[in-house]
Amino acid sequence: MTTNRDDVKDFLVSRRARVRPEHVGLPAGPNRRVAGLRRGEVAVLADVSVEYYSRLERGNLSGVSDSVLHAVADALLLDDAERDHLFDLARAANASPVRGLRRSSTPKTLRIGLQYALDAFTGGPAFIRNDRLDILGANALGRALYADLFRRAARPNLARAAFLDRDWADAFYPNWDLAADQSVAILRAAAGHDPHDRDLQDLIGELSTLSPEFRAKWGAHDVRRHATGEKHFVHPVVGALDLFFEGSRLMSDPSLSFLVYTAEPGSPTADALRLLGSLDATDRLAAEADDSRAHADT
Repeated sequence: MTTNRDDVKDFLVSRRARVRPEHVGLPAGPNRRVAGLRRGEVAVLADVSVEYYSRLERGNLSGVSDSVLHAVADALLLDDAERDHLFDLARAANASPVRGLRRSSTPKTLRIGLQYALDAFTGGPAFIRNDRLDILGANALGRALYADLFRRAARPNLARAAFLDRDWADAFYPNWDLAADQSVAILRAAAGHDPHDRDLQDLIGELSTLSPEFRAKWGAHDVRRHATGEKHFVHPVVGALDLFFEGSRLMSDPSLSFLVYTAEPGSPTADALRLLGSLDATDRLAAEADDSRAHADT
């Protein structure tokens, strides 16, 4: 039977190694042999026995209570995304073993209402993605932003592009390392939330096999939420884009995220987005004219 014990162990060990004694009001001392806290120190901070915490850190979250998980999260100074990940790991550890691997429920086609919602947003790129970072649909500016990827796949995957299409990624992301870290952290959180998503496991296996950079970053066990912030791109046609982004889960399908990118009004990026939209509209009109002529000739 497949378990997530290794993921639990590696996550807790990596978080413990990150916390210095002085971060939690403990004396550092001159002869410490570990990078962060000792197991016993975490146990004291979480108000559990050393034996019980050691059991957790060996990957056994079976039967653990929410109160203990919160206490461990507090002791390890976990942020909100890391705390959610710990609870996801615990839920997976206590799930029925007969559930088994399953195929993802990602829809084959986007509901027409969602596409209309995307198309209605004209102030910047907008798209819908799943937790595997597949882009399932986009508005016109979203497709123009990722035009190179959409030319290669109907549903491009941002993680695959970042790690396996390095010529594109190195040119598109001014800070590739940061963009790659963010992609891996999103995938790591998704894997903790649903370890039975076979498509996600296949993607992780593919990237681990083909990219040593992905393997190294995956081993860090970092997780993150992706709800708001800034994005920086270098588009091959209009150049540098400094964008703000907001993301939200769809109430009808919490596994999907709706993301919008916007620019500061009057900024060079706002001008670049207007140019990108104009160029994209011209290209689409030319393509439609070519299609009309082709149909007329048949």
